[in-house]
Amino acid sequence: MDHDRTEGSMKNIKGRVKEGLGKALGDSKMEAEGKMDKAEGRIQNTVGGMKDSLRKST
Repeated sequence: MDHDRTEGSMKNIKGRVKEGLGKALGDSKMEAEGKMDKAEGRIQNTVGGMKDSLRKST
């Protein structure tokens, strides 16, 4: 498994937690940061998946 997939998954989880806390505390800045972290994590996870696919096909 590519390092980007692992790191992307962790960012996604961190973003979900941050977003949830932001909603619970009424902190819109923290909620927005959580959404950004989730999006960044999803992208990084996708890139890692592509790298894995390329390695398997060669």
